[in-house]
Amino acid sequence: MAEYAKPWLSVEEQILRLTRQGVEVSDKAHAVALLEAVGYYRLTGYLYPFRKSEQYLDAQGRPRMRILSGYRSGTTLTHAAEIITFDRQLRMLVMEGVERIEVAVRTRIGYALGRTSAFAHEDPNCFTPAFTAESTDTRRPAPSRHVQWLQRVNARRAGSDERFVDHFREKYDDRMPIWALTEILELGHLAVLYRGMKQVDAEQIASAFEVPTKKLMASWLASLNYVRNVAAHHGRLYNRSLQYAPARPKIGQIPALDHLRDEETTKGTFGTYNALAVIAYLLRTIDSGSDWPLRLAALLQAFPTSQTLTVQSMGAPRRWQDVSLWHS
Repeated sequence: MAEYAKPWLSVEEQILRLTRQGVEVSDKAHAVALLEAVGYYRLTGYLYPFRKSEQYLDAQGRPRMRILSGYRSGTTLTHAAEIITFDRQLRMLVMEGVERIEVAVRTRIGYALGRTSAFAHEDPNCFTPAFTAESTDTRRPAPSRHVQWLQRVNARRAGSDERFVDHFREKYDDRMPIWALTEILELGHLAVLYRGMKQVDAEQIASAFEVPTKKLMASWLASLNYVRNVAAHHGRLYNRSLQYAPARPKIGQIPALDHLRDEETTKGTFGTYNALAVIAYLLRTIDSGSDWPLRLAALLQAFPTSQTLTVQSMGAPRRWQDVSLWHS
């Protein structure tokens, strides 16, 4: 394993390195301010798509692409700053949209499970066998996913400083009904619980959001939790290949999302645009008057396009702006 030996660089030295590698810096004062605000490592992450590359053949004779150290001609620090600003605005919109969805899912799950029992979340009979069965792997014994979920939720409840949680803690021996408990659950907790719910309950929730199947809804919740976490931790979102990409509906299942299958490419399947389209669709089922899709579309249309990057870099299909999803 190699030992890291790169030296510390002052801001002035960082600018010099960027210019030597081919980045045009027209305003040194702006470059200093940008590097002091976001840091060299983060800045070069946004510049990564502008790196030079070359094709080569691997040992099996297959064509591969090698990323080089320098930047392509015409790469400017100004354009990198524009992308950073765009990505920040995108993250803010994603956080806003997912927040609306998370609250609505909390409500629906609390209602569906609460109809059976106030403490249905503690009852294994309310969930699928796959969710409540203990691990049978003798090498790595583990409690069921249901038990693990309860452990995580109990830890969250114990650390909560919400006044209503104190009320249940003091008056009801720290037991909370599911319709109250959901108020302190994050989207990740909800996604796991939803996947473990019985088909009839899960499909009722999916139907409320005009999603045709439990499987599709479960995929969307897991994906939106991942995207929300990226945004919350200030990660690059605009050109990310989603580790948990939302499943795309079959053609005809949700006509407003048929266009997600227009391009069967890696970017078309795992690009950020898919998650944005899912957020827009779910928000319309929660509030038909939501202007979030319009504001998101306006941001995408303002993407800082260059010879290297376009909005298609996010996985957006051609003529995405004509899709009814993005209009009133």
